[in-house]
Amino acid sequence: MLKRHTKCWLVWVSIGALATLIGAAAGVASAAFLLLLDWATQIRTQHEALIYALPVAGLGIGAIYDRFGKPIRGGNNLIIDTIHASDSAQIPLRMAPMVLVGTVLTHLFGGSAGREGTAVQMGASLADAFAHRLGVSRAQLLAAGMAGGFGAVFGTPWAGMFFGIEVLTVGKIEYRAVIPALIAALVGDQVTRALGIVHTPYPHLAALSLTPRLIAKWLAFAVAVAAVTVVFIELTHGLQRVFDRHVPRLPIRMALGGVVLIGLWHVFGSRYLGLGVPTIVAAFSQPVPTFAFAWKLLFTAVTLGSGFLGGEVTPLFFIGATLGAVLAPILGIPVELGAGVGLAAVFGAAANTPLALSIMAVELMGVAILPHVLLVTVVAYVLTGRRSIYTSQRRRVSTTHDL
Repeated sequence: MLKRHTKCWLVWVSIGALATLIGAAAGVASAAFLLLLDWATQIRTQHEALIYALPVAGLGIGAIYDRFGKPIRGGNNLIIDTIHASDSAQIPLRMAPMVLVGTVLTHLFGGSAGREGTAVQMGASLADAFAHRLGVSRAQLLAAGMAGGFGAVFGTPWAGMFFGIEVLTVGKIEYRAVIPALIAALVGDQVTRALGIVHTPYPHLAALSLTPRLIAKWLAFAVAVAAVTVVFIELTHGLQRVFDRHVPRLPIRMALGGVVLIGLWHVFGSRYLGLGVPTIVAAFSQPVPTFAFAWKLLFTAVTLGSGFLGGEVTPLFFIGATLGAVLAPILGIPVELGAGVGLAAVFGAAANTPLALSIMAVELMGVAILPHVLLVTVVAYVLTGRRSIYTSQRRRVSTTHDL
């Protein structure tokens, strides 16, 4: 009995130590990525004409991925598949540098993409390298890698932990991975901050009591969030299918996507290029164009659908915050609260991670937002049905979506 308990403790100590290493590696990688991303954004802002080179950048990135990146083309979906199939081959370690460089170039030349996918993929590929070299269980460490990357890149470790254990299977939380995911997310966040990274500040919102009238307004808000989320998922995946079917060569596909984005830029302006953080922050206190959410949705769907690299989170923050800022005055909700709830709810519904994004909203904007964001995000998640930006997500035999 004593031997069994001793062995159990040794296993957990080993897992904790590995999760600490993974979190540190994810933190360093995320800090380097954020610094490069900030550099790319500044350069593009100062030299907006760089977007004319986006098709050429697409040709180059596509050619490199065609030659060296076929095993890692799945991105986040590859990681989820690997976790569920523990006997599968190792995630190539080159995923980390390739996705980092590809995402930075996407942003440098004006692509509308995010950063969560890159951070998660870097964290998971580094975690898988540890797991293979040390011969330990992969599922927990890969979840820790995802959590460490997510928590570090946004400065939200608790959301990172929940994302790592919630995103794998819809309707089920992977409790076995809670401890390593928490350790990696906390360590990753602290390492990133220690390296000088300062995350975007958001306003802390004032408390507002839920009333039957306000609940009814939030339900209407959630319907709009779900509708926009469905459009984003269907359009992005639809464009991917169309590009794959009619333009099989990745470099050509990305070059065509770059040409389309140049046309969109000429029509709608530069607000919708890159991350769009200034517009996200502005949505809390300043008027934003009524259809800003729709144009950002279009820019992002073309960017990701044609094969450019990056994540969906920050563009979905943009879509959600601007949608919320437009809906709030119509429904009689404080604008800053509508922007904050929208920011979290669109991605929570799109990724089937309502808990992680509700926790993220609390970390970014204070605990007063919790009852509002949790209500909207859960309802929007249910209304989106079986859709997800991550096509490899598994589902429980019976979930709320099946009712």
